[in-house]
Amino acid sequence: MENQHNNKTALHEKDGINQPESISAAAIAQITKLRRKQPDAQEMVDGILAGNKTMLSRAITLVESTNPAHLEKAGEVINKCLPHANKSVRIGITGVPGVGKSTFIEAFGKYLTGIDKKVAVLAVDPSSSVSHGSILGDKTRMEELVKDENAYIRPSASGDTLGGVARKTREAIILCEACGFDTIIIETVGVGQSETAVHSMVDFFLLLKIAGAGDELQGIKRGIMEMADLIVINKADGDNIKKAKLAKTEFNRALHLFPAKSSGWQPKVTTCSAITHDGIADVWQVITDYFEMVKANGYFEGKRAGQNSYWLTETINEQLKAGFYNNEDIAPLIEQYKKAVQNNELSPFAAATILLDKYFGN
Repeated sequence: MENQHNNKTALHEKDGINQPESISAAAIAQITKLRRKQPDAQEMVDGILAGNKTMLSRAITLVESTNPAHLEKAGEVINKCLPHANKSVRIGITGVPGVGKSTFIEAFGKYLTGIDKKVAVLAVDPSSSVSHGSILGDKTRMEELVKDENAYIRPSASGDTLGGVARKTREAIILCEACGFDTIIIETVGVGQSETAVHSMVDFFLLLKIAGAGDELQGIKRGIMEMADLIVINKADGDNIKKAKLAKTEFNRALHLFPAKSSGWQPKVTTCSAITHDGIADVWQVITDYFEMVKANGYFEGKRAGQNSYWLTETINEQLKAGFYNNEDIAPLIEQYKKAVQNNELSPFAAATILLDKYFGN
């Protein structure tokens, strides 16, 4: 009786539902093989030209790779995509942290996709100089744009070398254009040396500001403002509207003090709110006016040609530098000569000359 009672309790273990047979080892191996199979260069190109964003991402990852084995394949993909590129407008956007770049770009990007544009956002995320880590948070900050079928967001870590980032961004532009994106937006890491690199690869440079931020960046403001084709006072909503209008007037006065641009364009200042979307259409109208003017006077084509020449020399410099530091004979000698320099046994210039002579076989 006791056993019968125990068998009827909730603790009594009953037979469970029969589980389906496990997936076979052969099937797992086949799935793994398919996942790991890397498309060849032509498959990547075909996918990009067909507008496949997954293949575009894989190609950009290949371009960003520092593995020497990937260089040849990446070069082949770039060369085959090049005839299908150069059909977009390239817009650089910069501004100090906190100015609302990501919010502005999302609002601006959504406006553009709403008028049948295909938008690619290449956002360079700052890497930590201590941990070398990078947040790469643009996809989380642009929640609406990332879900838009006609938009593509690619965050990239800026890493240690600005030249390397710039080269990879330039090649990513070509791949995005070949994939059918007609408006390329490049978001810079902030205000600093990276602006010069971005300015050299875009057609239009937009500086995002907020009213009442003070003059803590006075030392670099002039250089950045001279590069700007448009200054946008963001966060012009609520109590900030009056301040934004005042800032617009002040910046307009300041811009007239700068030398005339070789494009013939007089930089403009406008206000907007990335939250309410007020003024976003006006920003695009200014950009449209700019492109109409520079294409009519021939400046656009001349600037693109100049950019190509500039990036030829920059790529040579970057590859020479990478080749030097990655050379298996030179790498161990660098540490040796660093110690000699630190101990004042050799001047930095003499040590550099010796190492370069060894590298070039002199």
